[in-house]
Formats: sequence, C-alpha cells, structure tokens
Amino acid sequence: MKFTAPRIKNILPHILLGFWTLVVLFPVWTMVINSLKMKLDIYKNPFWLPPKWNFQSYLTVLRNSEFPLYFRNSLFVTVGSIVMILFLGSMAAYALVNWKSRISRWSYAFLIAGMMFPIRIGSINLLQIVNRLGLLNTIWSLFPVYIAMGMPIAVFVLSEFIRQIPEDLTEAATIDGAGRFRIYRSVLVPLLRPALGTVAIFNLVPFWNDLWFPLLFINREEHKTLILGVTRLFGQYQTDWSRILAVLTLSAVPVMVLYLMMSKQFIEGLTAGAVKG
Repeated sequence: MKFTAPRIKNILPHILLGFWTLVVLFPVWTMVINSLKMKLDIYKNPFWLPPKWNFQSYLTVLRNSEFPLYFRNSLFVTVGSIVMILFLGSMAAYALVNWKSRISRWSYAFLIAGMMFPIRIGSINLLQIVNRLGLLNTIWSLFPVYIAMGMPIAVFVLSEFIRQIPEDLTEAATIDGAGRFRIYRSVLVPLLRPALGTVAIFNLVPFWNDLWFPLLFINREEHKTLILGVTRLFGQYQTDWSRILAVLTLSAVPVMVLYLMMSKQFIEGLTAGAVKG
C-alpha cells in the first residue's frame, strides 16, 4: 500500500492531534489513578494502576471534611460570575456595536485593553476596594473581581459576533415596533448562543481553579472556595496525597461536565468566526 502526498497530509494532523491528546490526558490519568491508591503505593509506582484499589480517600473527603461546603461555594461564585458576565458583556457589546461615535471606539479599546494586563498586578488596590465595600472575608468579594476579569474577553468575542449579524434582522424588528431591549432579548440572544458558550468556557476554568483572590480575600471557613480548601490538606511534615488527589479529581468533574454540555456551542462559536479580530 503506497502512501501518496495528499494521504500523508491527511494522516499527519491526526497523528499530531493524537499525540497532543495523550500529552493532555497524561496528568489527568496520573491524578485519577493515584487518588485510588494507598499513600505508600503512590511513591512506588505513580504512573500505573494501583495494586489495591482504595476508595477510602473519597469516602473521607465526602463524609468527614468540608468538601461539600467548599464545592457549593465554588459552584456558586463561578456560575454566578459567568451569568453576570454573559448578561453584562452581551449588553455592552450590543451597545458598542450600535453606538457609532469616537467615544464608543475609545470605550471598546479601553475594555479590550483589559485583556493585555493581568488583573493580579492590582491586587493591593483590589484588596482595599473590597475592604471598603465591606465584602472582605465573604464569598461576595470574588464576584466583582471575576466579572471584571471576564468582561474584556466577553465584549471582544460578542461584539465581533454581533457585527456579523445582518442589520436587516434588527431593522425588521424595529419596523415591527420592538424596542432596543426587546431586540436584544428576542433577536440577538438566540443568535448569540454559540458565542455565549465560547465566553462561558473561556472563563470557566480560570474562575473555578483560581486560588489567588480567594487566598487574599477570604479567611472565614464557611466562605472558602474548593481550591482554597485544598490547601488545608497540605501538612507541615507530611501530606496525604491520596486525599488531595481525590479532592482534585472531584473538583475536575464539574468542569468536564460543563465543558461537554457547552462544547457544541463553543465549537460553533469558533467556527462562526466569533474570535475573529
């Protein structure tokens, strides 16, 4: 069987993607199998199946720890922040696209500039603002920071997507007597679903896995997030890696589930040119 040049060109991308898939899945494999091992078995052979399956770490995490509380806190702040970003970002993008003036262009550039500067460089000022707002040591302190983190990418993606929507649709709705908000709700939002899925996935992992801002803002046990709660499992002289990896495995499940639920919209948003700049 001879391999022609076109056939080799078709096979090569699959080989590269297959290799990259193995590279990405290797840490996940290591995390999952080691969470099912006894503590000493992790050090003996960390990359292979356990000689004896151990589910005690999962039972301990679910029954005798604050994992359910930390999980609810992370889920609440992540989902709540993403919902607010999608709502505010879509409305801001709709306004900026239809606002034809120099101020709108400068406003758009100001928002997009937020993608170029890491928000962590302003941690001291953010800590002072959160303290003055009376939100320090509460889960509510994370909402304004996360919303500010997600708005630039949301405005960028959604505004580019809105510009590709034919103006005839909005003009027809205006002729029928629909106002701005009615057009936004009934015409734009259904068309923006792929782009909204793209924005949601872009922000999902950074919010869920964030340790920096919860570590700065929250000391109270009942308001800690999941990743911040994991730090309690690290001991000064010894660390139970089975429990830590069990917590990390459980914490990865919602991210994977949400990604699978929104992957169709994510791919549609990318292929529709939602991130075309």
